[in-house]
Amino acid sequence: MKTRDLAYIALFAAVIAVLGTLPAVAIGPVPITAQTLGVMLAGSVLGARRGFLSVLLFLVLVAIGLPLLASGSGGLAVFAGPTAGYLFSWPIAAFVIGWLTERFWARYNVAWGVLSNVVGGMVVIYLIGVPVLAAVANLSLGAAIVSGALPFLIGDAIKAFLAAAIAAQVRRSYPVIERPRQALATR
Repeated sequence: MKTRDLAYIALFAAVIAVLGTLPAVAIGPVPITAQTLGVMLAGSVLGARRGFLSVLLFLVLVAIGLPLLASGSGGLAVFAGPTAGYLFSWPIAAFVIGWLTERFWARYNVAWGVLSNVVGGMVVIYLIGVPVLAAVANLSLGAAIVSGALPFLIGDAIKAFLAAAIAAQVRRSYPVIERPRQALATR
């Protein structure tokens, strides 16, 4: 791994941490935060591998006790609480977003970016986060969907659009993801 890759990974872990300084809005067991925007950006801008590693680095920093989550919390206890599934899903979400972004590279635009962010940043996070919320908070799956997914749909869709728009602009001005080899071979 190149030094530049390590710098990108650290930078996006810091971006997620900075987004945690925006106050969380508590609407139930799962707060509304801006940090999922950072997860979407990590995958969209860095690609699958580096996006995954940047979010994983962020979670390691949280696990060692740094209060980097929007609620001001950190430590191992957050990985056993009702929001643990959402936290565990973040690196996977960044990977899926990055993987899809890399596949759409030749025709990447805001629409493809929104699709990648919705699939990776919403579907993946909800598929992991909601069942864990149900299990830890002793809720039915339906109640977990009502409290852990439905209130977030509009906000997460807005974040998916913002991340796609930012990633499209970054790609035009300073692309971090390299062109796929087959695209280079055809030129």
